[in-house]
Amino acid sequence: MRLRVILRLIQIERVLVRHGLDDLVRATHLYRPLRFLFLISWWTWFQHRSVRARAVRLRLALEELGPIFVKFGQTLSTRRDLLPDDIADELAKLQDEVPPFPGPVARAIIERAYGAPLDTRLRAFDEVPLAAASIAQVHAAELPDGREVIVKVLRPGVHSMVALDVEVLYTIARMAQRWWLESRRLKPVEIVREYEKTITDELDLMREAANASQLRRNFAGSQLLYVPEVYWDYCRDGIMVMERIRGIPIGNIEQLRAAGVDFKRLAENGVEIFFTQVFRHNFFHADMHPGNIFVLAQDPAAPRYAAVDFGIVGTLDLRDQRYLAENFLAVFDRDYRRVATLHVQSGWVPAHTRVDEMESAVRTICEPIFDRPLKEISFGTVLLRLFAALRRFNGQIQPQLLLLQKTLLNVEGLGRQLYPELDIWQTATPVLRRWMHERLSLRTVVRDLERGWPDMLEVVRMLPPLAQRTLEQAQDQRLRIPVDMSELERMRQELTAHIHSGDRVLIGAVLGLTAVLWLALHGRPRWVGYLLAVAALLAWFAAWTRRRRGLARHYSGTRG
Repeated sequence: MRLRVILRLIQIERVLVRHGLDDLVRATHLYRPLRFLFLISWWTWFQHRSVRARAVRLRLALEELGPIFVKFGQTLSTRRDLLPDDIADELAKLQDEVPPFPGPVARAIIERAYGAPLDTRLRAFDEVPLAAASIAQVHAAELPDGREVIVKVLRPGVHSMVALDVEVLYTIARMAQRWWLESRRLKPVEIVREYEKTITDELDLMREAANASQLRRNFAGSQLLYVPEVYWDYCRDGIMVMERIRGIPIGNIEQLRAAGVDFKRLAENGVEIFFTQVFRHNFFHADMHPGNIFVLAQDPAAPRYAAVDFGIVGTLDLRDQRYLAENFLAVFDRDYRRVATLHVQSGWVPAHTRVDEMESAVRTICEPIFDRPLKEISFGTVLLRLFAALRRFNGQIQPQLLLLQKTLLNVEGLGRQLYPELDIWQTATPVLRRWMHERLSLRTVVRDLERGWPDMLEVVRMLPPLAQRTLEQAQDQRLRIPVDMSELERMRQELTAHIHSGDRVLIGAVLGLTAVLWLALHGRPRWVGYLLAVAALLAWFAAWTRRRRGLARHYSGTRG
């Protein structure tokens, strides 16, 4: 373990203890290698105990620990069904109340990127940030033509800070993989690797700007979601300039209520936006916490969402899309055998899994839940319980679905916060059925053929000369088919070993039969019969030994 990682682990421990959260340290088995440091540390026994509420202490600790831990707190804040109200309320402040870095520092970073004084590029720039997040902060500004924009600037030193915390996460994941039996199913190292990709993408503001442009095209003309315009001429590495929108923060329930917003319509629109992004566009905003979502309430009866912060987006391949949609619909229709079959077909559980056993497990989980009205059923809870049931079938977390799972939980948590009576099933099911119908429609087949037609023509065009060359080489006896000689040699050796083994067995049988006849007929001298019997046993033992060696070589070759 590298020294700086050990120091960071100790620092995390100290922060938790300083904020009166040392119970977390004691309960964390992954701290066992450093537990002695915890027990002998002066800060464990003599640190002044904070009198603040536990929720405040947790928020302050996450803020002090840095961007990755703030992100963790942001995700937790949307799950009010899993958290006490005091903690959920406090963690919600992490969405837009992270302490900012000084405005003059932001101005210096922007001027360095432009290579010119800021006044020559922008008409106005407010050094007081509009909001500060864990990775970057935003400032209000005006373009030379007077258009209002926001300028997003990465925090100074954030790259090195994130790199260290990712290394710490890898260390913890490897500890878990070594000492925690459950890690074989959860694959913690792969999870960290996936998160590393996500957080690295979030540090690339040019990539975020491209994501925003794509999402804006996808929802062009939509009355569900508005995506602000990116001004590419003003974007640089570490800086993004985007249209400023003026809306009501989704978390400000009182202001939304004062504006007369239809909360039922707003909550249902959020669910429809999510499923539209996942299944129709296959490009979804994967960081939909309240700090990134606003409401345009010019028409309170038809409120419109507006999104910001496009650093984390997700996509799925067509196979995962189809299996996911069919799973959702099968659960809704209570077709538990179909759910089990889909999990096997998709590779989410091992191929040897018995479908009938898994069907029974899924039924056991879902039937008690569906005994209630659908509006009272948590979509996220159903998914979490299904994933928990996969443990007995050695089901493994799919890294490509992690972002989707997290986003779905966030969307449901946000929707239920807006409208507790939200029936996510009723809202999502029509979108899924419409997508499945479109995938099987003649129009989709024709469209796919049109897209693949150039490739098909290219293959057809290449076939005649390829066939002609093959025939010419065959006629001239120049046709060569590559063969793995090492594999052939291994097969030859195994065949020879089998033949020799058979010979030894046959010789042993002949010797054994001769020994039996010699002794039964009282042949003289008697010791000849015993000698023949020993020779038969030796021949059989040699055949058995050679067979074992051959099998060992075969399996070692297969693993290699």
